[in-house]
Amino acid sequence: MNDASTAPQQPAHGLRVPLQPGLDAVPRAPLEIHRATVLSEWIDYNNHLNLAYYVLMFDHATDRLFDLIDLGIDYVRRYNHSSFVLETHVTYQQELKLDDPLRFTMQLIDADTKRLHYYLEMFHETEGFLAATSEQIALHVDLEARRSVPFPADLKARIDLILAAHADLPRPEGVGRSIAIRRKS
Repeated sequence: MNDASTAPQQPAHGLRVPLQPGLDAVPRAPLEIHRATVLSEWIDYNNHLNLAYYVLMFDHATDRLFDLIDLGIDYVRRYNHSSFVLETHVTYQQELKLDDPLRFTMQLIDADTKRLHYYLEMFHETEGFLAATSEQIALHVDLEARRSVPFPADLKARIDLILAAHADLPRPEGVGRSIAIRRKS
């Protein structure tokens, strides 16, 4: 499927894809990582965006992050390594409707030799409201062995470039939240 939400587009962040350490200066702000438009087939019987498509669009935004650090489909084809999401937390803040234009930001929260912890926000592009958030942890995997492996040095350098730029950003309020029914005591 190649529609307005998935078609290749000029990166919103204005950086090279993939990043070039030493040449690219990553802004000290969440990265504008993706744009999309709510499609008719994503609208459910409540006449708003179905929850599954929020997840799909966050997945597309994650693909743009992975392209930026060279962990996307080209990397998978070259090395037979990829990333698997281990955990994701999605919050739904405000309804979205047909044809709503969206923009996505990404903040890299943490990374180690095999894992990425990142936080995505979905905004209504023209009205400016926060529509949803997604916090994720992904693991670098050798697809043949089906085991985790360290990132190669060049990939880790790109990750570290973003991590350093995001190191002093405030931790987003939604990071690390748990799910529960909150009761008044």
